[in-house]
Amino acid sequence: MKKNIKTIAIALLLAGGIGLTACLSVGSQDSEQVMQERPAVSSVTMTPAVPTHVTFCGEKVDLTRYNMYESMDRELSSFTYFHSTTMLMIKRANRYFPVIEPILKANGIPDDFKYLAVIESHLDPRIVSPARAAGMWQFMEATAKQYQLTVTPTVDERYHVERATEAACRYLSEAYAKYGDWISVAASYNAGMGRISSEYTRQNEASALNLWLVEETSRYVYRIFAIKQIFENPYKYGFVLHAKDLYRPISCEKVIVSNDIPDLVAFAKSHNITYADLKRFNPWLRDTKLVVNGKSFAILIPNKKDMYYNEPNQTVHDKRWVVR
Repeated sequence: MKKNIKTIAIALLLAGGIGLTACLSVGSQDSEQVMQERPAVSSVTMTPAVPTHVTFCGEKVDLTRYNMYESMDRELSSFTYFHSTTMLMIKRANRYFPVIEPILKANGIPDDFKYLAVIESHLDPRIVSPARAAGMWQFMEATAKQYQLTVTPTVDERYHVERATEAACRYLSEAYAKYGDWISVAASYNAGMGRISSEYTRQNEASALNLWLVEETSRYVYRIFAIKQIFENPYKYGFVLHAKDLYRPISCEKVIVSNDIPDLVAFAKSHNITYADLKRFNPWLRDTKLVVNGKSFAILIPNKKDMYYNEPNQTVHDKRWVVR
């Protein structure tokens, strides 16, 4: 009897072991299948939807042609997943668009050209390219002087947001007088009017979007289209911002200077700000002194109460940028 019980127990244990092995095997197979079907990373990357058309400067642009669709897809994907930079550009726009937009309007330039400044400089007025183009509108020194910006050892108005925007308007107006359409004007800002005009003749074309150009210029207009899409629909492309996240405008007093300033550090201290803040708000000051050469300049002195985030920003320049 004891022998039979022992035999039965051994049989049950063996059966249980076989059953357990089978369960483990099935479980292992299921796990492998699940792991094969699930993403291998904790986040999911989705391609942004490409619109069938966009509107630029009042003109409807059809994007259904293969090259235009794929060009727009590339730039939308790039800006959508270039997270930190795209988000910073939206935050900075809250401070700089109120400066840029009225100047464009006063000069008869379509509002959409503010997005040209976005792709040129990421709205950083102090940026310098490897080719030495400088400021928010990325002027080369010779071009800056051609469009009436002062460039000297102590002053470089390429870094002056208002003055550089006015110079950009002069260029854009001149290009529009030449081409009569704003897309050609935008393309020429990157390539130059000479290049665009010669390619129109050489390729027997009338639209900049149909030209065979170097990659940087070919991408340029689509980058403007794409960043406009994202700025107008940031939540759609995964950017979630609140009013407090945007960079607040900082009010400034303008001090008109018509005489040389031999020591800008002392000048800053006399106006109760640091030299660093003087340079941040006036990046066009390129030395520790200012030589005016018979001209007058307006130096910005920031209002101290606006320089602290003691209270969250409440100023939202474009309501589409934020969620409630």
